[in-house]
Parts: sequence; C-alpha cells; structure tokens
Amino acid sequence: MTVSNTPSQSDTPPKSRGLLSRQSLTVRVLVFASIWTVIAFAAVALIISTLYRTSSERAFADLLRAHLNTVIEAVSIGDDGLLQGNPQLGNLKFSQPNSGWIWIVDPIDAGSKVTGSGLTSPSIGGQALPLPAQFEIAFDSQYIRTYRLIDPNENSILVAETEVELDGQGNAVRIRVSGNLDVLEADVSSFINRMVIALLVTGVGTLVINMLVILFGLKPLDHVRASLEKIRNGDADQLDGEFPREIAPLASEVNALIDSNKRVVERSRMQVGNLAHSLKTPIAVMLNEARNLPKEQADLVKNQVGSMQSQVTTYLDRARISAQRGSVLARTDVVPVIERLLRVMKKLNSHLEFELDVRSSETLIGLEAQDFEEILGNLIENATRFADSKITISVKDLPNPMQLLVSVADDGTGLDDDDKKQALKRGQRLDETRPGSGLGLSIVGEIVQEYQGEFRLSDAEVGGLDAILYLPRAAT
Repeated sequence: MTVSNTPSQSDTPPKSRGLLSRQSLTVRVLVFASIWTVIAFAAVALIISTLYRTSSERAFADLLRAHLNTVIEAVSIGDDGLLQGNPQLGNLKFSQPNSGWIWIVDPIDAGSKVTGSGLTSPSIGGQALPLPAQFEIAFDSQYIRTYRLIDPNENSILVAETEVELDGQGNAVRIRVSGNLDVLEADVSSFINRMVIALLVTGVGTLVINMLVILFGLKPLDHVRASLEKIRNGDADQLDGEFPREIAPLASEVNALIDSNKRVVERSRMQVGNLAHSLKTPIAVMLNEARNLPKEQADLVKNQVGSMQSQVTTYLDRARISAQRGSVLARTDVVPVIERLLRVMKKLNSHLEFELDVRSSETLIGLEAQDFEEILGNLIENATRFADSKITISVKDLPNPMQLLVSVADDGTGLDDDDKKQALKRGQRLDETRPGSGLGLSIVGEIVQEYQGEFRLSDAEVGGLDAILYLPRAAT
C-alpha cells in the first residue's frame, strides 16, 4: 500500500480573507472605532456648519430689515416735494465706494407727487442697482422682499426692498438696503475653519482615548491568552485569576470544558480497566483449554472467544460514547427514550407490569441519548431479574431546578444495606450467572458521575429496590 505524503486540503494553511482577518481583535476594534469616529465627526461638522450658515443668513437678512426701518425713519418729503434725509446706519461701509453696502430711496412714479431724484448712499458711486420685476420675486407678508444681486462693482449682495407711503397723501417711495455677502461668507468660513480645527483636535483626542480604553479593556483577554498558554504547556490545569464580569462566564466555561476533558480521559482509563478485567477469564480459559483440543474443549474455547469479543464490543462502544460526551450541547428528552425501552421490555417480559410516572413538564437532560439509554436499559434489565410483578419508572422534579430525578423501582425482595454497598463497588455484578450487557451498577454510577449527576440505591415503597438517578437538566 502506498501512502501519499501530499498534504490534504485540511492540512493546507487557509488563505487570507482580507487585511482585518489577519489582525488582532484590538486592531479590528481600533479600526472600526476610528472609522466610526471619522464618520460621526464629519456628520457633526456638516450639520453644525449647515445650521450656522442658515442662522447667519437669517441674521444677515434681519440686519438688512433693521437698516431698512432705519432708512424709513430717516427720510421724508419736503414742502417742495423733494426727498430729504440722511440715514445714519452705524456702518462706515455705507460711505465707502464699492463696498457693496448700499441704501437707495427712489420715488415711485405712479401717482407720486415726489419731485426730483431719489436719495442714495455714497457707497453706490452714482451707479444704479438692477430692479427685478415683482412677478419674479414677490413681497412677503410684511411687504418686504429679499433677493441676491451682483452690483455694478461685481460684489455679490443681498438686497432687502420695501415700498412705503411717507406723508399719508399717497406719496410712496421704494427703499432698498443691501449688504455685501462676502462678509457673510467670510464669517461662515472663519467659523467652519475654527470648528474643523476644534473637531480635529477633539477627534484625535477621542481616538487616543478610545485606543487607551480599548487596550485597557481588552487587557483581561491577554490574561486569558497567557493562562491558556500555561495550560497548553502543562504549567496550569485551569484558568486562574479574577476576570471582569463579561469574561468570567467564558473563563468558567473554559474551565468546565477542561474538567470535562479530564473526566473523558479518566473515564476512558476506567473503561480500559473494565475491558482488561472482563478479558482475563476468557483469555485464561483459552490458554488452558488450548493444550488439548478435543471437540468438547474446542467448543468451550469458541464460546469463550465469543464472550471475549462481546466484551470488547461493549467497551469499544463505551469509548465511542465517551468521545461524544465531549460535546457541551448534549440534550436528551427522557420520556421518548423510556417509552421506547418499555416497549421492548414489555415484549421480553410479558409476565411483568411496567408503569411510567412522569411528574415534570421539563424532561430535557444534559446527557447523550445513547448514554442515557445504556444507563436506564441496564437498570430496567436488572429490575426485571428481581421484580415479582411490577416495575415503576418515575420522572420527577427536584428542589434543585438544575436536576431531574429518574428512578426504576421493582416490587421484588430488594437488597439490604451491605448488598447495596457491594453492588455499587467497581467490578461487582448483581447477577453474574445470567448473560447481559456486562455493565454493572458500578459502571452506571461511573457514567452518571461523569455527567456530574448522582446514583443511589434505596428501598422502594412497594418493598423492592429503587435505583434513583439525579441527572443534570439540559442548559436552556
């Protein structure tokens, strides 16, 4: 037979799934925290800048409306029909040419008795502002309209306009006040620049703090890793030390898994001992009878070899079930297993009455189905050998909510206290003269103990033996 040395697919190192898959948990958390911080601060910057711009534009428009009212209060119509007045708006830019800050008072031609030209601020420099049609930009409820223009000096300006009657005789004028939008943009830009700097400093500080918090928060995982390394190296047998509340359950589960593995190993050792003990007699008989092989002795050797094979099969099955016990997800509903066993036992023992008494609504236990079937099958089989007429299987709740009681009681003669102790000793059998599975009550006790349960023998109410199992409930 040729053995290939080519590594199988399972032996080949897995391909990388990306940058993050090769990095530590700390790096992953830092990367995602950094990405989220950048996104969050960018969103905050966008929202704040938008709100500030909206607020600044509203304040700018309100300022022009206030200037508009000041102009209205400062101008009037003289006896000669000429407009007069010199509005003082408290801003020298209305006096500076090409500043974009302008006020204009123009007579309205229709029905107006105002003569002469209008009034303007020095800043306009004798030029005129375009006047959009009313159908393009309507007046609001206060009879004021605002619009953007490019003035003759190429300044982007915001204009507030209204029409008022000055003398109560139908003589109306159009008043316009404008402000340079470059001032608004400069103010918004200055605010955004300062905000970005502040957010950058805060963001960098947040990332540094996040890094320190994450490194400190994940420090217990380094302790777990170091403890696992000690266990792997044989320097420790459990995860020792105090862990945070979030990690403590993990450490407890790991310790429970380690204990479970220990029990599996110990159980395997006991099974090997049971196998060796069971093979002693058949092997000795074979060796003795093999010296002369008449037909009678040959038949005897054959029978003993068959017995030996049966024992080997039994303990190999136990080893297989022990391997399955390594799973922490073992779950078995006891009622279907009991009902299935009873159907078989009723056929094999038609002279006996079997009763199932279930007094629990939660009948899931933390055992493998094969293990529970082996345990209960052995107990029922033993009960059939000593019962007079009836066997009762009970399933009941216990004060301890983490355990379930399963018992097998017969109405036979029972056992005294010494016999009960003897029956539970390793290597002892209640009935060695009859064929069976080879699993004694002591082995039942060993299996139950491996699952951190309890096995006891007591006197049944009907006078026989009551084999009681305290089994752990399945985790929910």
